[in-house]
Order: sequence, then structure tokens, then C-alpha cells
Amino acid sequence: MRVRVDRELCIGAASCIALLPEVFELDEEGKAVMKKLAGDKTSEWTDVKELSSELKLIIEAARSCPTNAIIIEDDDGKQVYP
Repeated sequence: MRVRVDRELCIGAASCIALLPEVFELDEEGKAVMKKLAGDKTSEWTDVKELSSELKLIIEAARSCPTNAIIIEDDDGKQVYP
């Protein structure tokens, strides 16, 4: 499974951060980015294994986004959410 943040859709509502601050934060542009275990931050496709949370919590954070800016795909590239 992999996840990304669509920066064009993100409005910085920060609901993902409220639910999962160990994975998401706002960058200098006020857009959500993911904090990878390796220490770098990105909005690009990232394997869920590289994040410090389990998939069900990441899906919950994605569902909290008012603009559906958090996209989740399975290993075959099929969109799981939204």
C-alpha cells in the first residue's frame, strides 16, 4: 500500500495532523506532508511501511480530510481511497 498528498487539493485544514501528528504535518506553504521514518518529508507516493503508523489509522486520517487530498493505492496501483 502507498499513500500521497495531492498538494493541489490540500487546503491545510490539518485534520490529518490532529488525528496522526506522527505522520502528517504542515510545511512552509501550509500544505500537509508526510514524515517518513527515515526523517525526510514528502507529499509524493510513499510506501505505508515507511511511515510510523498502521494503515487503518492512515485511512482514518485520509477520511478526515475535507478535500480528499490524501490518496491511498494498493500494491497493484488500484485506488483504495478516496
